[in-house]
Amino acid sequence: MKTVILCGGMGTRIRDAGENLPKPLLPIGGKPILWHIMMGYAHHGFNDFVLCLGYKGWLIKEFFLNYRAMSSDLQVTLGPHGTTEFLGRPLDEDWRVLLADTGEATMTGGRLTAIRKYVEADDLVMCTYGDGVANIDVTQLVAFHRAHGKVATVTAVRPPGRFGELSVAAGTVAEFNEKPQSAGGLINGGFFVFDPRRLWNYLPPDAECILEAEPMRALVRDRQLVAYEHAGFWQPMDTLREFNLLNDLWSSGRAPWKTWE
Repeated sequence: MKTVILCGGMGTRIRDAGENLPKPLLPIGGKPILWHIMMGYAHHGFNDFVLCLGYKGWLIKEFFLNYRAMSSDLQVTLGPHGTTEFLGRPLDEDWRVLLADTGEATMTGGRLTAIRKYVEADDLVMCTYGDGVANIDVTQLVAFHRAHGKVATVTAVRPPGRFGELSVAAGTVAEFNEKPQSAGGLINGGFFVFDPRRLWNYLPPDAECILEAEPMRALVRDRQLVAYEHAGFWQPMDTLREFNLLNDLWSSGRAPWKTWE
């Protein structure tokens, strides 16, 4: 089962934290927020990732191409028969990472369509945003999705009301409103699970398709979107204040999303 992470946005509201970096590379405690998200999935044994790249995606490619070198001691032998040796114990991160260029201006639904060929043979696929952390038990999330058998599961959380608001009745999503003017109750927290055999019925092959707009509303109309309610920690990183909050939590040793050792 693959985990798709949407890494293509420009992050215009958080430029003060890193003018030259795509938002998924902004550091929390010296590691990109993307790394923290991936560690959360890997802790549950989900190590197969597809990253949907867009804005400054080459920097994310460079991060992973240089990952081992940046995480190890090196011994470099120069000269015509030069070699590079990685010293110390092997990396703990036993990950497979597919880095897919999905277009700088592509919307969230379009990014998923762009990587269809990489995930459509799987029985399920997970998906989340590259700018938010949580202490979600993704093993339990997948089991919940398998139990209800619908096309899609969205994780519903309860922070500030500037995100997509969900109306939930008996577990099934009854309404999906993206970023209302004022909101209360449950909101879209990402951490989706999809049935890739049926998902494409709701995603047109259009780079301008926004996952959180008509595709989600169509899933709601067909009663194919179910909410997994998460009462634990969830925090996006959309602003400088939120960037500082997450770094303060990490540096104080009180990072609730750190479920790994």
